[in-house]
Amino acid sequence: MLGRGRDLHSERGVECPGDLPAPSDPGLVERARAAKAALGDKVFVLGHHYQRDEVIEFADVTGDSFKLAKEAAARPDAPWIVFCGVHFMAESADILTSEDQTVILPDLAAGCSMADMAAIAQVEDCWDELVEAGVADAVVPVTYMNSSAAIKAFTGRHGGTVCTSSNARTALTWALSERGGLEGDGKVLFLPDQHLGRNTWARDLGGSLDDCVVWDPHRPLGGLTVEELRAARMILWRGHCSVHGRFTTEAVAAARATIPGVRVIVHPECRHEVVELADEVGSTERIIQTIAAAPDGTAWAVGTELNLVQRLGQMFPAQRITFLEKNVCYCSTMNRIDLPHLVWALESLVDGRVVNPIRVEPQVAADARVALDQMLALPGETSKD
Repeated sequence: MLGRGRDLHSERGVECPGDLPAPSDPGLVERARAAKAALGDKVFVLGHHYQRDEVIEFADVTGDSFKLAKEAAARPDAPWIVFCGVHFMAESADILTSEDQTVILPDLAAGCSMADMAAIAQVEDCWDELVEAGVADAVVPVTYMNSSAAIKAFTGRHGGTVCTSSNARTALTWALSERGGLEGDGKVLFLPDQHLGRNTWARDLGGSLDDCVVWDPHRPLGGLTVEELRAARMILWRGHCSVHGRFTTEAVAAARATIPGVRVIVHPECRHEVVELADEVGSTERIIQTIAAAPDGTAWAVGTELNLVQRLGQMFPAQRITFLEKNVCYCSTMNRIDLPHLVWALESLVDGRVVNPIRVEPQVAADARVALDQMLALPGETSKD
């Protein structure tokens, strides 16, 4: 059972010292309320939009990953930050909070498949190969917020920046301006989500798909030639979101055929051909804002994580909101944080035990902070993923 024991040959961090409450325990909600009340202002609970409703109920703030990290940093008097999200989000919160605060992830197995598609050793090998190919001097790395602290630190060391899905256009414009602007010879190494990089370049900046190449970390020189690297403007890491990558053009066509007047809204982590067919494209925050502003009776087919889509249906009952794909599409790693894990983390704090602390190594944190600060310095930064 997840959370009881550890298999070193599988994914990291499935060990939860102590006994988890049973999911069937009818008193879980009351236990969570009592523990949170006992901790008072000493604990600050953050809940990502993709979390289960049973967890969101106890969040002091809900939002996207970077908004939540900034909210944690804005609560310096709370010694304990319980982050109901995934590992890279908790790392960002640790980087942005003070040394007197401890960020806690209720289940260390709550990772991100996209972030795990770019290992730091692979990225460093990629950079070495770009140097050998003679193109590294023209490249600025840009990493999506959905990446490990080590990748953010790499980006900071090489003069790059972090981006979110709502400010990716601004980040790419800045990165290319560092090497001659949109019409110059500059290049971006975009990590780790190829779809957000491709969609931002082609849809938001008007670039050609012919300017994009995909770097495969499992092949020499990324599976590319030196000539292809020299001609490219966007070097896209071969990574993707396992949730948003499931949405298809067939699903868009089916929604339009079966739902009269439907508006299709998707996240920019979706594949380019899906984004091109959508009526609206935006971050989690923008999806919420767009639907909130729509007239009653509007029909929406929403292409993002299912917990959020179901919550939108509850928030806006006067609109007709459906999930874009017919197959259930939860974020499996985000869903590892459930009410038993949250109760366990909170009750442990009440008992004086800090469980599952997330601590980024100081030098990694310092280098990552450089990239994060560069993002904060971008014009019009909105901090939504």
